[in-house]
Amino acid sequence: MTGRRLTSLLAYVTTAATGASLLTGCGVLPGATGGSREPVTVMTWAPDQTRATNMPGMPAMAQTFARWVNSQGGIGGHELRVLTCNEQNSIAGAAACARRAVREKAVAVVGSYSQNGRAFMAPLEAAGIPYIGGYGIAEDEFTSPLSYPVNGGVASLVAGHGMQLADSCEKVSLVRPDTTSGDRLPELLDSGLRKASHQRAVDIPALEDSAEYTEQADRARTRAGGEKGCVTAVLGERTQTFFDSFRRLPEQEKKPGTVRISSVLGSVDQPVIDRTGGPHSPFEGAFVTGWYPAEGDRSWEPMRKVIQEFAFVDNRVDPADAGVQTTWIAYTVLKKVVESIDEDKITAWQISHALDRGERIDTGGLTPSLRWKYEDLLGAPGFTRIVNHEVTFQVVRQGRLVAQKPGFVDVGETVLSAP
Repeated sequence: MTGRRLTSLLAYVTTAATGASLLTGCGVLPGATGGSREPVTVMTWAPDQTRATNMPGMPAMAQTFARWVNSQGGIGGHELRVLTCNEQNSIAGAAACARRAVREKAVAVVGSYSQNGRAFMAPLEAAGIPYIGGYGIAEDEFTSPLSYPVNGGVASLVAGHGMQLADSCEKVSLVRPDTTSGDRLPELLDSGLRKASHQRAVDIPALEDSAEYTEQADRARTRAGGEKGCVTAVLGERTQTFFDSFRRLPEQEKKPGTVRISSVLGSVDQPVIDRTGGPHSPFEGAFVTGWYPAEGDRSWEPMRKVIQEFAFVDNRVDPADAGVQTTWIAYTVLKKVVESIDEDKITAWQISHALDRGERIDTGGLTPSLRWKYEDLLGAPGFTRIVNHEVTFQVVRQGRLVAQKPGFVDVGETVLSAP
């Protein structure tokens, strides 16, 4: 990334010196605005330093956004105050963060990650606090009337991934978490494969926090078969661990070049490819389905400029990270909604009301224009709140995630057709 900023220790010191809250606790960014308009307080949470998926870049991006917008006089004259919280990948952690948001009188939770939807949505709903642009991992994000997702979640990714693989793979093995949310993934992948009259994928559940996946890797490769077989893994942060086990399978059992690997954004992204060897990464040639344009697309330039100027040495804020990207889009929504309200005091009710009445949000080409009126909702069972059901097809070439085909692919009908 541009100026891949020094070390984590230096990031810690600089962040503390500027008064920004660290991910391990909750705090408030200092403002740079004055006047009669009251500050706008929001929260961003994500897990950090856990055994499963971690997303420290999301709260860090929220802090960066606040520094940038406050340097320009705030949002419509309102100082933006960002609370952060470590969700800990646990039910108790998610509930604690939500209760903290209520106590601190946050008017929205923005750009956050949690698999524990029931734990955090109940306190937010009781307090009338909208949830804007969560990562899209919890089903409650797509059912609660106070949730405003900016992407189609894992449902759209996996359904779209089936469409992407259908043209190139004769047999597909899917390795996915052995969890309640993971149980939906085979149906969604198959709904995409069916678009090309493709046979169903082989379903291989696995622990999402395992230290190795040799048994699952061997089974996935065997069931994918020979020529034009594909192995796809959707295990979040542990996807890298799975493909490391896959790469280490005994050579005598392999047929080089016959089984292709694939995944979805968030399980495989540019930072993962960089960490695993770039052009020499095991992901070279892999198919990847994403929510947004590839990291090199010009539509990301405004975000990259803000990160370069306001993230300082915080190397958690990587513009190629899907969590960072989602947080940028979510705060873009917040900014435009608060500006549209144009009042001295901003409340949670005003924000949700503005979104419900059909405030249309232009994200600069990162998504289709976003609007959450009733007629905009996809209405798929379990995912009724999806309004953005478009994905992008990408592929890893010379160590970079690039577009396999230009533009967005609409997967709304595919998601609707899933059992």
